[in-house]
Formats: sequence, C-alpha cells, structure tokens
Amino acid sequence: MDRTILKNQLETYRTPYEEESAFVKDFAELTLDPLAYKRERLAGHFTASSWIVNKDRTHTLLTLHRKLGRWLQLGGHADGNENLIEVALKEAGEESGLKNLMLVEERIFDLDKHIIPERPHVSEHFHYDVRFLIEADIDEPLQMSDESISLAWFSFDAVADMIGYNPSILRMLEKTSKSEILL
Repeated sequence: MDRTILKNQLETYRTPYEEESAFVKDFAELTLDPLAYKRERLAGHFTASSWIVNKDRTHTLLTLHRKLGRWLQLGGHADGNENLIEVALKEAGEESGLKNLMLVEERIFDLDKHIIPERPHVSEHFHYDVRFLIEADIDEPLQMSDESISLAWFSFDAVADMIGYNPSILRMLEKTSKSEILL
C-alpha cells in the first residue's frame, strides 16, 4: 500500500461511526504532505496499528504501553515507510514476538486521530493511526518488547473492563463482532 493507494482508500472510506468519520478527510489531506510518514512532522504524522485477533474471533492481543500506561493495540511510527500495512505488521511482530501474523485484508479496518501528550524532548502532537485487521495463533508464544509493561490476549468480553473508556478500542471490538467481519 503506497501513498496513492492509501489516499484512494481514504477517499472512499465509509464508516457508520461519527467519531471516526469526523477525521477521515484529515487523513486524506495528510497524504499530500511529503513529511506525513515521518515523526519529524511536529503537528502530527501517520502511524499504523494492528488489531490482532485469534482465528475464532474471541480474543484480541493488547499491550500495556510503557510510555502511555494504557492497554492498546500494537503499532507504531511509519518512520518514512509509506506502506502502512508493512509498518503495522512490522510493529506487531516486534512488539509481540509473533512470527505468523496474517493480514485479513488490505483495506483499512479502522482510523483514529488522537493526541499524544508532551514528553521530554517531544512536543504534544497528533497520531493519524491507520489500523489493519490481523489474525494470529493465540497459542504461539509471546515475547514482550521493551515498549511494553505487559502483553496479553484478552477475551472480547473482558476488553472493556481492562481498557476502561477508550472509544477507538471499543469501536474496533464492535467492528470485529459484526457478522460481516467474521469471515
């Protein structure tokens, strides 16, 4: 998926979720910026994430993010790579140790624009997170990276209790539970 394919997908992306549809246009416009895939773009930049589920669609893999102190999906910065599918799969592998990750489909699964708080040497900025649905074997051993405090599979029923209120994760959970996603 290069910049042109991403722009085309974003221009045709439709979602019934108001909070998500509110910023789809921002994502499409960002594809025009030559710095969009680099964290040096201080106003905000693309990131890519994997919503990792088991084959039976009963569990998802989440990480307790070291810097943010919250349970989140796995993902990270594009660092110049315009192929966000590659970024999502690379980050998922690095953060989980999983070797057998399978992209369910090449189209965007979810979008989220969220603020990243200021930290030493990094000003507050936006992440324009493009998310893809990924399958993994729940029995494959996990290997946590130093970016995490913890890493675990959670049953869909337990996700809301673990994450607290995080509308984007609850939205991905709901999307996964819909019958058209249950391939």
